[in-house]
Amino acid sequence: MRKDIGVVLIILALALSACVAALKQPQPQIHYYTLEYGVQPPAKALPPLAVVIQVERFAAAPIYTSNRIIYREQEFTRSAYTYHRWRATPADLATYFLVRDMRASNLFAAVFPPGHGKPQTYVLQGVVDEFLEWDRDTGWEAHLALTVTLLAAAEPDISRRVIFQKQFTASRPCVQKDPQALARAMSEAMAQVSLDIRNAVYNALQDP
Repeated sequence: MRKDIGVVLIILALALSACVAALKQPQPQIHYYTLEYGVQPPAKALPPLAVVIQVERFAAAPIYTSNRIIYREQEFTRSAYTYHRWRATPADLATYFLVRDMRASNLFAAVFPPGHGKPQTYVLQGVVDEFLEWDRDTGWEAHLALTVTLLAAAEPDISRRVIFQKQFTASRPCVQKDPQALARAMSEAMAQVSLDIRNAVYNALQDP
C-alpha cells in the first residue's frame, strides 16, 4: 500500500512539475490590426442636404461575426489566423468608419452612430458580406463586400420605405504576404466602399 502511495505521489509531482514548466513558457503574442485611412472630401462642392441619417450597427455573414482574420486559399474553404486578429469585428469596423466618413463629408445635416436615440429622417442598415484575405496565384488581395439598405424613417407605406438596397464591393492588392499588408489593403478597400456608399446616399436623397 505504501509503495502504491509513493508511486502516486511521484506521478503527481511529475505532473505538477510539467504544469509549472508549461506556465513558464512564453505564450505566443496575439497581434491586432485595424483600418486606417483619411477621409475623402467630395470631388466638387455640393450643397448639404437637410436630412438626419441614423446608421444602425451592421450585421455580418456567419463567418465574420468574430474578430478572427479570415482568409481563402482555395474554393469552398475559409480559414482563420490564430495569432493575427482585427481589433474589432468587421461589422463594428465597417459601421464606425462609415459613420465617421459620412459625418466628415458635411453633406448631411447630421449622421448618428448606432444607439444614439435621436430623431432621424433616414436609416441606413448594412451587412458585411465579405471581409477577408483572398489568396490568389498572383498574390494576396483584401476583399470587401457590404450590402446597405437606405430606409425612410417616417414612411408609413412599407412598399415606399426602402429608398435603395445595393451591394458595394472593392478589392485591393496586398503589397506583401503578411497581415499588416492585408490591413493596409483592407483600409483602401473600405475607403473606396465608404465613398461609394456616401455618394449613393447623397444622390438618392438629392433627387428622391
